[in-house]
Amino acid sequence: MAEDIKNNNTPNDKERDINDKSPTYNYVGDENVLDKCQKEKDEYLDGWKRAKADLINYKKDEAKHFEIIAKFSQEAIIKDLIMVLDSFDLALAALEKENKTENGIYLIRTQLEDILKQHGLERVIISVHQPFDPSLQEAIVSIDSDQPSGTVIEEVERGYLLHGKLVRPARVKVIK
Repeated sequence: MAEDIKNNNTPNDKERDINDKSPTYNYVGDENVLDKCQKEKDEYLDGWKRAKADLINYKKDEAKHFEIIAKFSQEAIIKDLIMVLDSFDLALAALEKENKTENGIYLIRTQLEDILKQHGLERVIISVHQPFDPSLQEAIVSIDSDQPSGTVIEEVERGYLLHGKLVRPARVKVIK
């Protein structure tokens, strides 16, 4: 009968341990897995936050870039209009030499200059007997004189800035 019990298809303790597939929890090991998942989640979250901040900074930089492009997109037409101002100045100088004053021409020139100022054009102010400034001026003639060397003695052609950027230097006569 003992043999019958042995062959009764009832698993013994060893077989029961091998066949038992119920999970056993190792709380120390599970905490390591949880910590690992938490660290991985934090890394992904930090990466996402950095990417989001980079995108925001990129958008700000692009907005500034477009603002600069818009600001200076009119530079070519303003340079052309500066030549018109020069022509007005020559015509006015010729009229003054002939002792003829046409108020209409002065008015038109003033209107044109005001419009250009509204769009960011500024005149480079040149003072006679001041030192030559190569960042704003272009020396076209050097003259011998007893005055200090490098001194501006005459403005030949006006210079202009567009939103603070030099678009045309003032052309001046300088003492050697």
